[in-house]
Amino acid sequence: MNIITQSPQCGKFLISEPFLPDPNFKRSVVYITEHNNQGTVGYILNRPLDTTLGAVINDLGELETSVRMGGPVQLDTLHFIHRIDELGDEESKIAEGIYWGGNFEKLKVLINQKRVKAVDIQFFIGYSGWEVGQLEREIGENSWIVTEGPGEYIFSKKPESIWKDILSDMGSKFEMISNYPEDPKLN
Repeated sequence: MNIITQSPQCGKFLISEPFLPDPNFKRSVVYITEHNNQGTVGYILNRPLDTTLGAVINDLGELETSVRMGGPVQLDTLHFIHRIDELGDEESKIAEGIYWGGNFEKLKVLINQKRVKAVDIQFFIGYSGWEVGQLEREIGENSWIVTEGPGEYIFSKKPESIWKDILSDMGSKFEMISNYPEDPKLN
């Protein structure tokens, strides 16, 4: 099936095709935070981990929020995407009101002062990365659909449904894809 998609760029979503064989990206939605002449970086939005932020970092106050698997690269790193204007700046801005990273010490202060709401920040362990031209090749092979979408997908409290939800929201052709069985032999 040849699917026409948009070009990858910061602030867009990558949606894996339903039968992508790579277990790291099976039925995943990746939010692109960087796309330039050095490659592409993004975070898988729909891989919740069975842990909380407090279990990962001890001194972050009482912010009860989940942590997701951002991707298979550098699994010993913690990253965050947020919509906290006080923490964001033009350098970390991905889209209107959405920021990637920022001053972690300032974030800790804001959390400890209870000025950060769990609905405004999402943490990730590891990230997804592609070298220059790699993602474009994969898109040309129909491994990914590239689209725009609301930032609410990033902060969804139901990450397990993001893949199906974003495809359904894209219209009837994509809604059909969202209903494909995981194992086509079961169809």
